[in-house]
Amino acid sequence: MVTLFDVPAEEFIEELAARLTDHIEAPDWATHVKSGADRELPPEQDDFWYRRAASVFRTVAKDGPVGVDRLTTRYGAGKEGSNRYGVSPIHRTDASGKIIRTILQQLEDAGFVDEAPGDRGRQVTPEGQSFLDATAGDVLEDLDRADLERYA
Repeated sequence: MVTLFDVPAEEFIEELAARLTDHIEAPDWATHVKSGADRELPPEQDDFWYRRAASVFRTVAKDGPVGVDRLTTRYGAGKEGSNRYGVSPIHRTDASGKIIRTILQQLEDAGFVDEAPGDRGRQVTPEGQSFLDATAGDVLEDLDRADLERYA
């Protein structure tokens, strides 16, 4: 049985994002908001919402149970200090909690994740795990032997 750990993360997230388009929908405001305080503009990718959802879904499956606070820290980055010219040190900033919270709520509505007992965050449901395993199996089939040797 193939799991998400058996395939390269980049290809897995790409395939998972394509499959999630049938289960979740990007909100209208998603094209206008920044993905974090360290950004100057909203993401330019057309499928940003689905790629972030796939990445969050994979992270919950890999590290779960995990909450919004830990996910905002994981997707955050460094922001230059008081100006753009790099003369002050970089400060750590978190990613947008609204984006991550909304994605987790959409994954809950789709039945792929649910709240962990004891207020510890979100975890993958058996339905979500089988969805991830089926996606990983299809990614492994699509990879040819040369790709597998490169990632081994």
